[in-house]
Amino acid sequence: MKVYEGNEIRNVALVGHGHSGKTSLAAGLLFSAGATNRLTRVDEGNTLTDFDDDEMARKISISTALAYVEWKKKKVNLLDTPGFNIFINDTKAAMVAAEAALVVVDGVAGVEVQTEKVWQFAAEFRLPRALVINKLDRERSSFDRVLGSVQSVFGRAAIPIQLPIGAERDFKGIVDLVRMKSYAYTPDGDGKGREGDIPEDMRDAATKAHEALVEMVAEGNDALLEEFFAVGTLPVEHIVAGLNQAVRDMRIFPVLCASALHNIGTDQVLDFMLDHFPAPTDRAPVAGKVNGSDVERKVSDSGPVSAFVFKTVADPFAGRVTYFKVISGCIKNDANLVNERTGGTERLAHIGVLLGKTIAPVTELRAGDIGGVPKLKETLTGDTMCDKSSPIAYPAVQLPEPSIAYAIAAKTRQDEDRMGHAVQKILEEDPSLRFYRDPQTKDFLLAGNGQQHVEIIVSRLKKRYGVEVQLHSPKIPYQETIRATAEVQGRHKKQTGGHGQFGDCWIRMEPLPRGAKFEFSNEIFGGSIPRQYVPAVEKGIIETAARGYLAGYPVVDFKATVFDGSYHDVDSSEMSFKMAARKAFKAGMEKCKPALLEPIMNVEVHAPVEYAGDLMGDMNGRRGRIAGMDTKGGTQIIKAQAPMSEMLTYQNDLISMTQGRASFSMEFDHYDFVPQQQADKIIAAAKAAKSGEEEEEE
Repeated sequence: MKVYEGNEIRNVALVGHGHSGKTSLAAGLLFSAGATNRLTRVDEGNTLTDFDDDEMARKISISTALAYVEWKKKKVNLLDTPGFNIFINDTKAAMVAAEAALVVVDGVAGVEVQTEKVWQFAAEFRLPRALVINKLDRERSSFDRVLGSVQSVFGRAAIPIQLPIGAERDFKGIVDLVRMKSYAYTPDGDGKGREGDIPEDMRDAATKAHEALVEMVAEGNDALLEEFFAVGTLPVEHIVAGLNQAVRDMRIFPVLCASALHNIGTDQVLDFMLDHFPAPTDRAPVAGKVNGSDVERKVSDSGPVSAFVFKTVADPFAGRVTYFKVISGCIKNDANLVNERTGGTERLAHIGVLLGKTIAPVTELRAGDIGGVPKLKETLTGDTMCDKSSPIAYPAVQLPEPSIAYAIAAKTRQDEDRMGHAVQKILEEDPSLRFYRDPQTKDFLLAGNGQQHVEIIVSRLKKRYGVEVQLHSPKIPYQETIRATAEVQGRHKKQTGGHGQFGDCWIRMEPLPRGAKFEFSNEIFGGSIPRQYVPAVEKGIIETAARGYLAGYPVVDFKATVFDGSYHDVDSSEMSFKMAARKAFKAGMEKCKPALLEPIMNVEVHAPVEYAGDLMGDMNGRRGRIAGMDTKGGTQIIKAQAPMSEMLTYQNDLISMTQGRASFSMEFDHYDFVPQQQADKIIAAAKAAKSGEEEEEE
């Protein structure tokens, strides 16, 4: 394997909505460049970049896979990313390693919800973009209609540099609007177009599109604009140079056309990436931190060694495989680098370049290149590896919190013993997951971006680590509180042989604002309760409040003040006052108008505009309150607050309401009172469950 210089490399993320054909396009690019000896297909489950069992079974990309092609003495690293909302965080995390994004758009469906989302990711990372209108061989595909969809969302800067020859099943070639040549293809062939003249019936359309392109290229360049006004056009070499600069300045987003399934146009896509996408060494220096101070480091072989880890894969056979991008310096095989986060030293034995799940060994990787290395001890996604004498930390990609959590329980005791270790391995691979124990319900919760996301993790636990678990909807962490103030007495007296028990306290209970939890105050004067027994009163109240009063949920947001009481020189003890406090608390709850609280979530829904009315009606039916609305392109953004209990099934309901075209995120905001009708049902269910437990104990 040749070692490539930074200026000979292109790092390109293939992004777009699910089923737009990114993996098929990657397969066509690999075949056309000779990296594979046949055209692989998603339907046959043999593509290099969808190699996971779940990906092959579901025929979708679940996580980002890497592959490289060598084309015209240069190297293109392809990042084939997921396109469905529940896996889109993996796309964002991987795009940090790219210098450009190739946005794949379905030639039938046009711009979809996730197309806009990945476009925003690319804008966030300041990546030059081009669009490929794919699947132009499909029935009902239309280049003109989809181009209209693209331009309505992304503006006139999305301008075609190619036109298709033929439509639907007769799509057989493309017109290059820069050089004004045509390329004809054999469907399912080697991907190499045969150059020729533009078909007679397309000359007028091609000339008109060429003139629009030339005008757009000239617009942002004074010298070219002057030449354009003087001559009326530009020579090919000036168009190429001007287009090159416009793409890198993100003034123009070229639109190409292809059929990935039948390998039409892939050689032109490869040429375009080499000609117009920037090399890593062309980009601005990378921002990082040294001892908390902001610094920048240029992508160059001459700098001190540093690399950013953008993905980790937990392979049950090879162990942990770490994907990294070399930012500066040159990493040689067997190099020793320091993990900036942990301070530990890692030996990079067996570095290589990635072709799906295969790591092809190399002797060294230059600045700007992407590689992989197995079996690092403690380096995880988001870490920086660097030279000990020149430390630097590059910022990790910030991902949104998971939108849905499920209670997870091991099937057997053996599974329980191994579950924690196996889940930890999965978490290393997928930073968008969370695994934690709810302190109130005592459930272990696995949180992800959707039901399918969590189900795939459960499938991996079984296949990779032999751990079987069951999923349940999580228990809602209700709380209880009070609405009124009361003063009550708690008196505990028990006489047995020898020392008896005596404790007597007066407690004032009053409500506090939401989120204040619990306060305890001591207003004892004159020693009616000795000082050493006051902490026992507080402890008794805290322990009893934790068990709840109405339905067994913890009582919160109240203040308890002990202000009077009495004691016995011989019979009083800490235990006596603890018991007295418990009785006082229960007496207080009877008088203080107890009420149930439920968690209220902030919800943000992104959906095509046409579904907005249905989604708002559904949200109102979930006791939700619409907090605001916004429109971006064809996407409606609905912000609302809704009770957690009403949102447990929202993922599946949203999919069915919008044919899978919408996404949502959800995070906890505050607690609020449960309406009495719902509260009565919750209390009745809790009492029934408690009596059932008591019967079992008997």
